[in-house]
Amino acid sequence: MSDLSPRALSAPARAAKRWYVYLILCRSGAIYTGIARNVLTRYAQHLVGTGARYTRANPPRRLLVKFACRNQSEAGRMEAAIKKLAVTDKRILVGKTGAAARKSLFG
Repeated sequence: MSDLSPRALSAPARAAKRWYVYLILCRSGAIYTGIARNVLTRYAQHLVGTGARYTRANPPRRLLVKFACRNQSEAGRMEAAIKKLAVTDKRILVGKTGAAARKSLFG
């Protein structure tokens, strides 16, 4: 029998259902914002040019941060709020946790 709690055993299933907001630094210095369930797979798509049109024209340099969200709706709202920010404000988000980022975006 496993020594792990039921919550610990269900963690991978919860993580697979979780949505993330992520920020990518592009070669031009711009910061791209997107949402995905699997950020590493999505980032790989951006790298090879099969991601978003924006990252095909502005290739990614590196993944800056990802924020876990409760569901797709929350991720979409957070993405929209981040996209409205200036680049300097987006850079400030990079050092924050998901909860701190939500607080600074939504109050």
